[in-house]
Amino acid sequence: MGAAALFGASTPVAKTLVGEIPPVLLAGLLYAGSGLGLAVILVIRRVANGGKLTTEIAWPRGADAGWLAGAILFGGVLGPVLLMLGLTSTAASVSALLLNLETVFTAALAWFVFRENFDRRIAAGMALIVVGGMVLSWMPGELTGSTGALLIAAACLCWAIDNNLTRNAAASDAMAIACIKGLVAGTVNIGAAILLGAAMPTPSLTAAAGVVGLMGYGISLALFVRALRELGTARTGAYFAVAPFVGAALALVLQNEPVSAPLVMAAVLMACGVWLHLSEAHEHAHLHPSMQHSHSHVHDVHHRHRHDFDWDGSEPHTHFHMHRALRHAHPHFPDIHHRHRHYLCRCSSNGCLFIRCCAMSTRRHTQTRSWRST
Repeated sequence: MGAAALFGASTPVAKTLVGEIPPVLLAGLLYAGSGLGLAVILVIRRVANGGKLTTEIAWPRGADAGWLAGAILFGGVLGPVLLMLGLTSTAASVSALLLNLETVFTAALAWFVFRENFDRRIAAGMALIVVGGMVLSWMPGELTGSTGALLIAAACLCWAIDNNLTRNAAASDAMAIACIKGLVAGTVNIGAAILLGAAMPTPSLTAAAGVVGLMGYGISLALFVRALRELGTARTGAYFAVAPFVGAALALVLQNEPVSAPLVMAAVLMACGVWLHLSEAHEHAHLHPSMQHSHSHVHDVHHRHRHDFDWDGSEPHTHFHMHRALRHAHPHFPDIHHRHRHYLCRCSSNGCLFIRCCAMSTRRHTQTRSWRST
């Protein structure tokens, strides 16, 4: 929710900067501000705690580095440029609510490409958000959607790819991931803008873009990555869908934009869709296979491991650790410890519905059954 509020608030503010700074250059300054600001915070965090184990940074390594590189390309380079171009011809309030399409694209990729589980309730919520986005992208008096709306939709698709790729590296330090994204994307976009003939803005405008980038892209992204780790991609996207409502509210106040019927209709549809997501519950018996990774954690039921170093008892802390195989049942999200597929069993005797993790033994469920993957 914090990530959503910060990003939503940055949209109408970025709209005011588009007229002063070329779109590609503005995208670069926003990300550069986020990367540099987070780098300073990382240094302060490390120094303030005396370099203790609790502040160890789990940098992306191996396959995680590859996933992060792809995420930077789509979310840090292509997405911001498309958004800035779209903002030049689209009202800020409409742009802010249209960004809900990122949630839909994110969930579609998570469900059908990366095989994250979902149910009818989640699908219904996404349908409402899609309809709301269609209402916003339609221009009165025209038979096609506006070019600006299409550019913003393309930016949402890029960020959806980014979200799903980042989820695979989300066990690494969230602030480190956001810092790397900001520095790389900022450098690429600023360099491209200069090659295209753009001139650097005044120091005051540069500083303003940097601050907006740090809050709306840097800190917001760090919180978003942490949510990916705890909630999974589609659920995190659903919570993040409140961002456009924050942006739309600020746009109405700061830029005196009128409250239109399509805006109200889309807001109601999207709000209902978000509510369906936030009120979801998911619980069943599942198996945690043995695995090894590094991330910030406390010693909850999923982290009953020993330490091969002198631990002072402080939590949360970060270190490379191993998970033993564990079988249990509790409410959960598809976080970094619950990325299992699901199977449904429809019993021929009484029509009951039983769900299990694909790795669970089915011997205890003895009635005649047929399984299908979901």
